[in-house]
Amino acid sequence: MPWQQIYDPLHQPILSALAAFLPAVLLLASLGLLRLKAHVAAWIGLISALLVALFVYRMPVPLAAAAALYGMAYGFLPIGWIILNLMFLFRLTEEKGLFQVLQRSLTAVTRDRRLQLVLVAFCFGAFLEGAAGFGTPVAVSTSILVGLGFPPLPAAGLSLIANTAPVPYAGLGTPLVALQTVTGLDLRALTANVAIQMTFFDLLIPFWLVAALCGLGAAFEIWPALLVAGGIFGAAQLLVALLHGPWLVNIVSSLCSLAALAIFLRAWKPARVWRFPGDAAQDPADGGVSGRAALRAWAPWLLLSLVLFVWGLPQVKTWLDSFSLIKIHVPYLDGLVLRMPPVLPAPQAQPAVFDLAWLSASGTGILVATLLAGLGMGLRPAELLRAYAAAFTRVRYSLLTILTMMSIGFVARYAGMDGTMGLAFARTGPLYPFFGALLGWLGVAITGSDTSSNVLFGSLQRITAGQLGFDPAVMAAANSSGGVMGKMVNTQSIVVGAAAAGQTGAEGELLRYVFFHSLALVTLVGLVILGIIYL
Repeated sequence: MPWQQIYDPLHQPILSALAAFLPAVLLLASLGLLRLKAHVAAWIGLISALLVALFVYRMPVPLAAAAALYGMAYGFLPIGWIILNLMFLFRLTEEKGLFQVLQRSLTAVTRDRRLQLVLVAFCFGAFLEGAAGFGTPVAVSTSILVGLGFPPLPAAGLSLIANTAPVPYAGLGTPLVALQTVTGLDLRALTANVAIQMTFFDLLIPFWLVAALCGLGAAFEIWPALLVAGGIFGAAQLLVALLHGPWLVNIVSSLCSLAALAIFLRAWKPARVWRFPGDAAQDPADGGVSGRAALRAWAPWLLLSLVLFVWGLPQVKTWLDSFSLIKIHVPYLDGLVLRMPPVLPAPQAQPAVFDLAWLSASGTGILVATLLAGLGMGLRPAELLRAYAAAFTRVRYSLLTILTMMSIGFVARYAGMDGTMGLAFARTGPLYPFFGALLGWLGVAITGSDTSSNVLFGSLQRITAGQLGFDPAVMAAANSSGGVMGKMVNTQSIVVGAAAAGQTGAEGELLRYVFFHSLALVTLVGLVILGIIYL
């Protein structure tokens, strides 16, 4: 017999909400305040989540155990699989000295670190978010920035901050397609509302990034270039979203922004070139590389982008899944948890089917691109195998952490803790437009995915908006818009960034680096939603 979720297990909404928040609070405190290693903090969070699920929410033991194992499986495929294979590519290019050539080729476009950051983390990262998602842009951008000579932790932190504006359209629009599925609202209306809500942030994020790197004054020194990058990105995003839909928004807007900024920098130069204090002064004559050498250095990353784009096409994904997908109905969980009103309009059994999409997964595309790149570098199979083993050794603790983090999110979801948190925000009345954005932020901070947050809270947003007299499409879109600002503080994202920067063990420091930015930006999103609703 299915088990029914309870959203006020302590018969006092405030106490129930505090209990639901407890695992996340312990996890963040262990990372940010106690400065424990990430995999240790993750286990503290998981144990606390299981205890709350069992003793507060009275979740049956088999269901709780199955949810935890389901989350671990999802943590490896697709997320951990991406990190492992991306580290494989990074190691190969590092061993072959291609990163040094890549750095010199990029300085031929601009030697200014501020502009390099925007080109890599904002423009190129948005392309990868649109093509693949699932942590790929943070991992790739961080790897490239570190290779360019950026300090590791700032490289990871800035890549996390940059991975905000494109997130609603990740993986060819997957978050908004999921939002439409759970709300029943028109997909074009949802896409248009998200685009309108995010336009201000498309312009803001490049300035915010550079200000986080070197201060507000240094950011305004290059305001024309930042305006070009953000303005073209925002205009293209809005146009494609309004006229086409969510599928190609990131692909088109990122390529337009990247091309416009590169062309603009051929005619415009900053009054001073900003560098890190430790950067060696380079003479312009020493910074260039031949076109052939530059192409060879960029080839692995261009190949990666091409393969990921093709791998993410719905037609290709469907074809690959047609002969490789294995659906595993999770024992003791699939269909045995009932999500109840008022989170949903009517009781609904929650599926628990693990899609073992081993071939169509983005990580497999990265592996294919890396093997092709390695063979193109002249490496023998034995050398590739040794490099892969070394990459696994490098990220083993990060993989363990990611598996445990996802386990926490799945336990919270199937126990009903997420519903308790969502209902707490829904009780804010006239201020709900502001707190609705925070609810989306909370969903992504817990699950690590705008798609998952939309699935969790999309229906609740629509129901609450209807009860309070707000436009359901605006509030459902606000769940996605607010959610993107939670991406940078989600613990899986933190682990991905730290691993890509080669800073495993420094996750707490990285969390402290981005936490203020996340809260400040989601507060701005909430104010924008309030303005849209009431003005």
